[in-house]
Order: sequence, then C-alpha cells, then structure tokens
Amino acid sequence: MDDSLLVDLSRLQFAMTTLYHFLFVPLTLGLAPFVALMETLHWRTGQAKYRKLARLFGSLLVINFAMGIVTGIVQEFQFGMNWSVFSRFVGDVFGAPLAMEGLMAFFLESTFLGLWLFGRDRLPRGVHVACIWLFVAGTWASAYFIIVANSWMQHPVGYEIDPLTGNAVLNDIVAVLFQPFAILAYLHTVLGGLLAASAFVFAVAAYHLKRRQHVEEMRWAWKSAIAMGLIAASFQVFVGDILGVVVTQVQPMKIAAGEALWETAGPCAGLAIVAIPDQQARDNIWELDIPCLLSLVATNSLDGIVQGANPLEEQYEETYGPGEYTPNVWIAFYAFRLMMGFGLLASAWMVVAWWRTRKGRLPEGRWFWGISIWVVIGPWLGNMFGWIFTENARQPWVVYNLLKTEDAVSNISVSFLLISLPVFFLLYGAFAVVEFILLRRYAIAGPPEDHVPMAGQPADPLPKQVV
Repeated sequence: MDDSLLVDLSRLQFAMTTLYHFLFVPLTLGLAPFVALMETLHWRTGQAKYRKLARLFGSLLVINFAMGIVTGIVQEFQFGMNWSVFSRFVGDVFGAPLAMEGLMAFFLESTFLGLWLFGRDRLPRGVHVACIWLFVAGTWASAYFIIVANSWMQHPVGYEIDPLTGNAVLNDIVAVLFQPFAILAYLHTVLGGLLAASAFVFAVAAYHLKRRQHVEEMRWAWKSAIAMGLIAASFQVFVGDILGVVVTQVQPMKIAAGEALWETAGPCAGLAIVAIPDQQARDNIWELDIPCLLSLVATNSLDGIVQGANPLEEQYEETYGPGEYTPNVWIAFYAFRLMMGFGLLASAWMVVAWWRTRKGRLPEGRWFWGISIWVVIGPWLGNMFGWIFTENARQPWVVYNLLKTEDAVSNISVSFLLISLPVFFLLYGAFAVVEFILLRRYAIAGPPEDHVPMAGQPADPLPKQVV
C-alpha cells in the first residue's frame, strides 16, 4: 500500500509541476515570433503602431518568460528528488539533448532577450531586431531538445542496454534527435503554442476594441491574431493526423485507450465520439460511433486494422510478465477529445470574429466581445489536456516498454510527499496570482508610450538638477 501511495503521490506532484510549467511554454513559443514580427515591421516601415505593439506584447512576453524559468527549474529538481531511478536509467541518453538545451538554446534565448530589452535605442536598429529573432530561435530550439527527450520516453531509439548497470546507453545521437516521433511531436507543440498565443493577442485586442481605445494598433493586432491562429490550426490538423498514424504504429495501447477500443476493429473501424468505458469489465457500457472514421484517422486507410486494448493486454503480459498494461481509459479517452475540442472552439470563434469585423466593422454586442476575451482559455486547456493524454496514456511505462513508472520512483518517504504537495500547491498558486495580476495590468494599460519602460527594463535615470 505504501509503495502504491508513493508512486501515486510522486506522479501527482510531478504532474502538477509539469502542467503548471507548461502554462507558460505555449505563450512564449507563440508570442515571441509575433513580437519579432512587430519589431521587423517597425524597422522596415517606420510606422509607430508596430513599435507600440512590440512594446506591449514584449512586456507580456518578458513576464511570461520569467515565470516559465522559475517553474522549469523546480521541475528539473524533481527528476533527482522523486525519480532518481528514472534519472539513472536515462541519464546517458538524456545528457546530450538536455545539455544542448541548457548550454546552447537556453543560453541563446536568455542572452539575446537581454540584449533586446536593454539594447532598444542603444543598438543599431538592424542588430536590435536580429536580437529578438535570435531569442525566437533559442526558444524554439530549447523546446525542440525538450521534446526530443520526451519523445525518447515515448519511443526509445538510438540506445543499447548496458549489461552491467542495466541502464540505457546512447549509441546513435542522430536517431534520438531526428526520429519522426520527435519531429512531429515538436511541430504539434509549436503549433499549439502559436494557436495559444494568437488567442492571447486576440483577447487583448478584443478588450481594447470593445472600449474603442488604441483602435489603430488593436485592429491590426486583431487581424494578425486571427490570421496566425487559423493558419496554425490548419497546419495542426495536418500534423496531428500524421502524428496519430505514427503513434498507432509505435504505441498501439495509447491509441486503444484514447479511443476506448477494447477489441481489435477493422477494416472500417468506427470512432467513438462519446463512450462510457468500464475499466473493470474491459468494455464500454455505451458508445456513439462514426463508422470507418477510426480506421481513416489511425491508419489513413478505410481498410486499416486498429488493435484493441484486450488483445494488447494479453500480448504485453506474455512479453513483460503479469501486470496491468492498460492506462486509465476514462482519462485517455476524454483528455484526447477535450484537447481537440478546445482547440477547435478557439479556431471556430476566430472565423466568426473575422466575419463580424470584416471591412473595418466593430460590433456593439457585449456578448461578442466577452466571448472574444474569454476564448483565450480554450487553447490553454487544449494544450493541457493534450499533455495529460500524452503522459497518462503511456502508463504503466515511464520509458515505453523499457521502464515501468512504479520501478522509476525514488525511495523517499510518503510523509515528505504529503508535506511537500500542499507547499508546492500554495507556492504555485501564489505564482499564478502574480502572473495573472502582472499580465492583466500590462494588457489593460495598452501600448506604453516611448518614455515608459517595458516590463523588465529599468527606468531611464532622472536628469541631474542644476543647482
């Protein structure tokens, strides 16, 4: 009982830490190129509206980035504190991508963010604009190396098992860095960040347009947010479809759980839109299917066969020994649908918003602007449920088919976790309040005047008085 509780509490603490940290990641990934684009347009055109938008959303970017660093550091400590067995097992493999993330990508983004912040009106304009684009490159590279590490947990490649230690040893860094799973998962993550950031810019613009303030700047932000969001959503459908086929091939149990599919189905397997899974009976009490759609989504063919959880369970027990190899189907099934639903909700509303505001119109309806502001929550929830599906549906493995979660946990006391869990919760709750207050304050204030420093910038020194 203590061992089971230890695993559950360790998983809960790491899930809370990771999901909280990921609140900040999508906004940084998507907002950074938006700010860089504003800086570039101001450099090339000289129009003041682009400079004002760069300063406004640059302030919001800096606040978000700083909070992401704090929470990310706490997350890394948990690898050694809660998951020391896992850390030893993957250390040789993870060392390369995580070193690249820390020494190259994070150094790049931090350095050039500082140069962009403090170099305004001090560096040559072209150099200053290059700094923000190098920050974007560092941010996206940092995300790639993190996704590479996570993708290795999902689909281990480029390794061998050391016969003396039993740990994984890297033998093909190219396979680890460029496996299709990692590339597709990275594109999926970046596109999710672009959609979240577009909804954020969209919501800030909606707030000001509702009040008919900063209309010139916010009308342009509104249009560009809709364009970025719809483009990202369109590519996300394409990338998600390809990733789904790859996951079906390398993690068939994840797809079976995500679709509440207990028995192997196909050709022309139906996709359950709604289902009531019964984990104990290993069947669905009720489901509503769309014929043939699962075969098409999972295999890109109407004739495709999709393996069910029951035969896969028997296969895994025969291969790996007795145990439970089926993840929580309730969580997997509905997390997968909520991920898609919240993302589609934001995209659909952007289409409505584009139609209502075409040809320079600004609707008067309170409900229209209210929904346009609160729709910002949609992509964030979609990203959160996406990661819940990705990690929960991999269970019971922490490294797929190599290391079980129950075998990866540190030998720490349950009492320590029971004490640290509420501490983490309260600490992160405080961070969330601070983040929300700061973002809200700067967003409501609107584009700062040139004499007002951005978030993260020191105020200009007062001129010395002549006595």
